[in-house]
Amino acid sequence: MTSMASRGVRLVALLLVVTLVANCGLPRSGPNRRELFAGSVQRQGDAFVVAVNDRVLRATALVEALGFSDSFVDAAQLGSDTIRPGDTLSLSIWENVTDPLLGPQGAPSTVLEEVQVDGAGFIFIPYAGRVRAAGNTPEQLREILTRNLDEQTPDPQIIVRRLAGNGSTVSLAGAVGAQGVYPIERPTRTLSAMLAAAGGVTTEPEIARVTVVRGDHRGTIWFNDLYNNPALDIALRANDRILVEEDTRSFTALGATSSQTRVPFETQSISAIEAIATVGGLNPSLADPTGVFVLRNEPEPIARQVLGRDDITGAQRVIYVLDLTEPNGMFQARDFVIRDQDTLYVTVAPFAQWNQVISALTGTLGTAGSVASLTE
Repeated sequence: MTSMASRGVRLVALLLVVTLVANCGLPRSGPNRRELFAGSVQRQGDAFVVAVNDRVLRATALVEALGFSDSFVDAAQLGSDTIRPGDTLSLSIWENVTDPLLGPQGAPSTVLEEVQVDGAGFIFIPYAGRVRAAGNTPEQLREILTRNLDEQTPDPQIIVRRLAGNGSTVSLAGAVGAQGVYPIERPTRTLSAMLAAAGGVTTEPEIARVTVVRGDHRGTIWFNDLYNNPALDIALRANDRILVEEDTRSFTALGATSSQTRVPFETQSISAIEAIATVGGLNPSLADPTGVFVLRNEPEPIARQVLGRDDITGAQRVIYVLDLTEPNGMFQARDFVIRDQDTLYVTVAPFAQWNQVISALTGTLGTAGSVASLTE
């Protein structure tokens, strides 16, 4: 009787374990392949599940475009001696008379030091009046003053010098060697030259973004494009604000990968196969190479192309499926572009799931047997 009771207890323990495994499931990192497909719009879910093929690759091959508008690119370089509001000038005036207008009697010349160009770009000179200086070179301003004074004193001779140019400056901030306010001078009239004067960029050049704010307009480019496309090395203007910052894009890797983490972009563009490699590849003991998924909120224009539908409105949840075991699966993963905020998810292989069930059963059965032995 005791032996039969013992066997009965063990049988009850076995049935209890099997029931718990069946009803509660095993610990896991996310849905399996079947559950992801079950959540598709085609099965009354809320996301479109799309197998990646050549047509999908063409529709999704979108890389963020950066660049300057024509108003930035077409701006001419400022002359290093062009007078600007805020500049300080020095004027030396010779008059061909014994009783000069501007200086003491008998003095050969009159020197007007530190003549400030006002915010509107004008200076005031006695007998010449209020003269516009900004936008002219010292030579052009000399000619204007000569004409104005010639009516008051015969054949005046004038020398105009630009002493300081604090009216033509730009500010640099962010990931540069030395943040600050810099004057626009002959060696620093372009964007690349000004960045070099500020000590260059202090972040990885491949993912450094340069933004120029000019009034109400702004433009952003990749730092490396300054050297790949000379047209982007724009001429600077007074009061430009330049910001250098590291790329903030990232994707998230989850599931049966060697590392589950948020991953910042290390290059301007990254493919699915590179994203997998970045997190250490697929977990060889868990991953299902037929179940590599990319989850994304796809903008309306691209969603329409991907799904071949004109009735799509607004951004759509799309789950892209990559099967690395197909003949061209690795090539498709190499060409599929990962975008900012994507989620890369790799499902667990069915065999690995079965092994987990067996391990759970055998381990729990051993525990159940120990419990049953205590009742004997």
